[in-house]
Amino acid sequence: MRSYGQYCTFARGLDVVGDRWVLLIVRELLDGPRRYNELLWGLPGIATNLLADRLRALEDAGVIERPDDHTYALTKWGEGLREVVHSLGRWANPLMKRPLGNDEFRSHWLTHPIHVLYEGVDKRRPRLVIEVDTGDAPMTIASANGTVRVVPGRPASPDLVLSGPPDGIIGLLAGMRDRASVAKVTITGDVRKLARLRPHPVGAA
Repeated sequence: MRSYGQYCTFARGLDVVGDRWVLLIVRELLDGPRRYNELLWGLPGIATNLLADRLRALEDAGVIERPDDHTYALTKWGEGLREVVHSLGRWANPLMKRPLGNDEFRSHWLTHPIHVLYEGVDKRRPRLVIEVDTGDAPMTIASANGTVRVVPGRPASPDLVLSGPPDGIIGLLAGMRDRASVAKVTITGDVRKLARLRPHPVGAA
């Protein structure tokens, strides 16, 4: 990775994570260790040789490690990028009002935006379990005692099921409930239960 050559914490941080694809690799590894092919699937558009180069550079920098010959994981220092990724998600949230277009989507990408959207849920609010199906692998959003978890798979007894394209579902979850967004989503259950969650307000893009 090229260096900015500046004696500055921001510049030196960007020397490590400022190249294209790097923070997206980190996003994938924040959910746990991944094999090379799993990273390729979660990073549509990256060339395999470029992924190998980025992984090698991140390992040399001490951001990731190899628990075994087939797996990549964040180091303890690399885990410190979690708040960086979440902060970037908060800042970029208004951009999600733009249409999906031809952009790729993976359902597990919902994990970190959901945590950002639903920070500070009131502990007194009733438990809520939502099944989300975007046509990719189904996901479960579960809220209880002020904590929101996002895990792969279908819940046994969801309070609410949301099925449809990712931009419609994200729009609904983020509180952007215009008619066009709602019309894209098949809702099973009482959509008013989403009020048990408290998303951050979404500004204009």
